[in-house]
Amino acid sequence: MSGLEFATLREQVAALQDNSISATELLELTIARIEEFDGKVNAVVVRDFDRARVAAKQADAALARGERAPLLGVPVAVKESFNVAGLPTTWGMPEAKGWEPAEDAALVTRVKDAGGVVIGKTNVPHSLHDWQSYNDVYGTTSNPWDLTRSPGGSSGGSSAALAAGYVSLALGSDIAGSLRVPAHFCGVFAHKPSLPLLPGRGNVPPRVPALAAPPDLAVVGPMTRSAADLTLATLLLAGPDEVDAVAYKLALQPSRGAGLGDFRVLVVDSHPLVPTAAVIREGFDRITRGLEKAGAAVTRHSELLPDLALTAMTYLTLLASRFGADMPPEAYRALQSTVAEIPPGTDTAEAIMQRGFVASHADWVKADRVRIGLADQWRRLFREFDVVLFPVTPTPAFPHDHAEQGERRLEIDGTAYPYGSHVLWPSAATLTGLPATAVPIGRTPEGLPYGMQIVGPYLEDRTTLRFAELIEQEFGGFTPPPGFA
Repeated sequence: MSGLEFATLREQVAALQDNSISATELLELTIARIEEFDGKVNAVVVRDFDRARVAAKQADAALARGERAPLLGVPVAVKESFNVAGLPTTWGMPEAKGWEPAEDAALVTRVKDAGGVVIGKTNVPHSLHDWQSYNDVYGTTSNPWDLTRSPGGSSGGSSAALAAGYVSLALGSDIAGSLRVPAHFCGVFAHKPSLPLLPGRGNVPPRVPALAAPPDLAVVGPMTRSAADLTLATLLLAGPDEVDAVAYKLALQPSRGAGLGDFRVLVVDSHPLVPTAAVIREGFDRITRGLEKAGAAVTRHSELLPDLALTAMTYLTLLASRFGADMPPEAYRALQSTVAEIPPGTDTAEAIMQRGFVASHADWVKADRVRIGLADQWRRLFREFDVVLFPVTPTPAFPHDHAEQGERRLEIDGTAYPYGSHVLWPSAATLTGLPATAVPIGRTPEGLPYGMQIVGPYLEDRTTLRFAELIEQEFGGFTPPPGFA
């Protein structure tokens, strides 16, 4: 053991640059850990070790010449949904087994251009439609904190690889919490960027053109074990795709604050459509007290907060429109059951149910108009607040459950709720493309990690990332799971 297994990305970069370890040695450490632990975790399901060894040797030669790059020689894991030339992209669908894309996804290209060494691809649920990560192609990924529980989805393989100490940087994507929920379940960090801060080209289903359509709801982003690493990775990978860069360039505003005392914070841990587990509410109370002690201006209620029920229902309409053509039947039934159990009176919910959860383009247009109004409300709120703190999902990691999604239940403090309730908290930032940074904030009495999401103003990603750094400094961050340190 070199001591770098759970090092931060920045620590690994420093060790490579001061010759404390070579890129080849760091890669072999990564491979050894995968071979030791992944039989029980099953996070890295597509291994590209031979090409990684070639890339590590090239990195060592570049380092010896005095060359420097942000990720030069650092092992990186990539979510299976991203295209990597020479590796299969299946999205966990057996019918796509063996299909390989011709070129890398845009984000993979940026990682390689920065000197990163891609070691392979991490597991996902079938079609990316679950908060677990299992499929008939690669099997089940387990949570390193408790192998009987989900690591989250759909970026669950990436979160598990980070928690198990394989890599310090992994790529993921998010449309229904797929970055934030795995980070929350595995005690790591993730950033859902403003839409479309990071290029999503090449994170598409098998055989679908890499630049299939302008993005809506879905984003791609990094996952790390420290908040500062998350900032580094986000800023490194951000910026318009080459398709758009002929006209646009990145010009992010600085963070609204430098220290906790600079921030105006709204804390919200109660959702109108689903309760929050007591252990998470207790964690929010602890964070709130700590923020107040540190000098932040903290508020627990504001009339400026957009209607979270309307937000969720509008989001579900847009999601139905996007997924209607290819949503797996089990995912369809899970979301349908969520809508069915929401109290009547929301026109959007009733419209979805009347159409069998298939949204027409007319539904999309109407919902999009509601979204525009909600986005304006968020802009008004962020004149008075700098960040909003939300739970990521109502509970910590739940036990593996491979029943059809429509038959599953989410247990919150002993009471069962629709499984699709996981989507309600993530929808708040997703609907209007707001940045949301997931940070670990505590552990349950059983030892399971849990986190919160820091939501900020549109395209002010530096604000949520900086606040995440301050949360980590004040309250602590990632710790290795028992049995993996």
